[in-house]
Parts: sequence; structure tokens; C-alpha cells
Amino acid sequence: MVLDIVKYGSPVLRETTSPVPSITPELRKLAEDMVETMHKARGVGLAAPQVGRLESMCVIDVPLDCEDDDETRAFNASVEMPLVMFNPVIVATEGSQDGKEGCLSLPNMSAPVIRAAQVTCQYLDPAGLPQMVTARGFLARALLHETDHLNGVLYVDHLSAVDKLAMAKKLQKLAKKNGGNL
Repeated sequence: MVLDIVKYGSPVLRETTSPVPSITPELRKLAEDMVETMHKARGVGLAAPQVGRLESMCVIDVPLDCEDDDETRAFNASVEMPLVMFNPVIVATEGSQDGKEGCLSLPNMSAPVIRAAQVTCQYLDPAGLPQMVTARGFLARALLHETDHLNGVLYVDHLSAVDKLAMAKKLQKLAKKNGGNL
């Protein structure tokens, strides 16, 4: 089932999620619906607050051809997509990369964001088993972006003052339309 995606300005996007104590059939169904919603919206990631929920969970599906180089594609090739992650926590970061980011909750906007070049994330899979993933490049960026959502942080919070100023009118308009919270 395709879910409604919450837009910038809605207070739920600034909430901190709660850890999932156990992975129930209902949460697995929510994850399936989130994957379907993400694909329909042509996104590469979706976190629970973006569908109005406060469970610590997100889904990611980054095609290998989104990566810039063969080395990064090879490094990330073993990561099975879509990633369905419950209680994800970034446990290590390395290096830095600068690239454009967008968000399904901020439609038709993007801006350059500096993120770690490589990240390691631990999480529970849909079977409730602990997993660890290390990723580079665009997939690393997606992991950081989605785990930020679980802490009420949006990519626009990472922008330089100049980039924030350049987006200010669009952000104010979108926020006003969706509840007024910047």
C-alpha cells in the first residue's frame, strides 16, 4: 500500500523516533509499504517520520549505478537492496564527500551537503537479527540521511549559511503549507 509522504513543515519530521522493542508482523508490513511508497515516489530512502510514524526504522534502495566509480560500486555490491533497517545506529564514519542531496519530504529541492565518505551502521533486519553494513559513496550518504531523519534532523540542517539563505523562501513557503514548523 502506498503511504502519504509527510512534507517539510510537519512537526513529525522534527520528532525523535523510539527504538522498536520487537519486530512485529505489523512493522514488517509497514516496511513493505514504505519500500513501495519510496519506489513509487522514485526515491532511494524513506524513514518512518516521513510517513508520519515514530518507530526507529527506515528503508533504502540505492541502485549500484548511482555510485560514481567502479571501486565504490564494487565495495557496495554485496549490500542487498532494499535495505530494511530497524533501530539503525551509525557506529563509525570515515572521510568526507560533498554532493547534492534531495528529500521526498522536500520536493523539487536539492543542495550540496558534506557527509562522511564511508559509514558503518548496525541495525536489526526484518527477522529481528542484528546486522552490520559498511557502505561508501551515495549509499553512505543515504544511510546518514535516513538515520538523521530518525533523530529529527533534515539535510537542510547541514547546509552552509549561504545555501540556507538561497533556499529560505522555498522552505518558508513549504513549511507554511504543511504546518509552519521550520
